[in-house]
Amino acid sequence: MRVATVHRRTNETDVEVRLALDGTGQRRVATGIGFFDHMLEQLARHALIDLEVTTKGDLHVDGHHTVEDTGLALGRALAQALGDRRGIVRYGDALIPMDETLTRVALDVSGRPWLVWKVAFTRERLGDMDTELFREFFHALTLEAGLTLHVETLYGTNNHHIIESAFKGLARSLKTAIAIDPRAANAIPSTKGTLGGPRPL
Repeated sequence: MRVATVHRRTNETDVEVRLALDGTGQRRVATGIGFFDHMLEQLARHALIDLEVTTKGDLHVDGHHTVEDTGLALGRALAQALGDRRGIVRYGDALIPMDETLTRVALDVSGRPWLVWKVAFTRERLGDMDTELFREFFHALTLEAGLTLHVETLYGTNNHHIIESAFKGLARSLKTAIAIDPRAANAIPSTKGTLGGPRPL
């Protein structure tokens, strides 16, 4: 079973994440930031990952620690559930339209964290979330999960559509990349023979 539970506690946040990679998209999310909850629910639903997230953070300061630490814990849980990444497809990509917006996401479950983020907003906040924190979440997720992730909004004007298409693109790409390849279910999808761990020098 590709499942994981991660509990991350600091002086700023207390985060618990439970996930099952081979799920049906069941989700229960409570971070104290409503718009962020909505995006994480989209991630679970469209990646078909069963996901539970509970975050208690210092929201009296701002949302930064809550969002970043949730990304770190979720990324760690993904990495743990993937294990040695044996049998996975490894790569995934998606082109997600949402009304006037089109976003492209490409993903490599490589063990080498890297984020290319070409997403711009014209508003400082969406609901109760600062738009600058979306990049912080994606960055934290890639670091702990060991993902190479490229996210680019090709065009769009509605800020809600822009970020929702990015999360849905991440979800669909992840769904493809973490699926088990029936033709190579026992193989590490790398000529190196290993995925994960520290980045090679």
